[in-house]
Amino acid sequence: MTQEHVNIADTTIAAEGITPEALATMGEGQIAYVKAIRSEDVPQLFPQAPKLSPGLKLFALHAANGAPIMLTDSFEAAIANAWSHELQAVSVH
Repeated sequence: MTQEHVNIADTTIAAEGITPEALATMGEGQIAYVKAIRSEDVPQLFPQAPKLSPGLKLFALHAANGAPIMLTDSFEAAIANAWSHELQAVSVH
């Protein structure tokens, strides 16, 4: 049996035995992800955000470790914010 390796952000680790801690730090400071969310989910991710009308489709930019960075109503604005912080943006569904 061969051991597979994953190369993310120049960090190579064995696919078997990756710890949650190691996974959380991959891409830190280099990768961010954009995720579509509903306005009802905003208070959990962005407690400081003002109350929003229900039913709005929004986009959250998150650091590689999952920490929320910014909230917007435009996918393009989220990508632009990532680029302005020199982060490679990826989209998650």
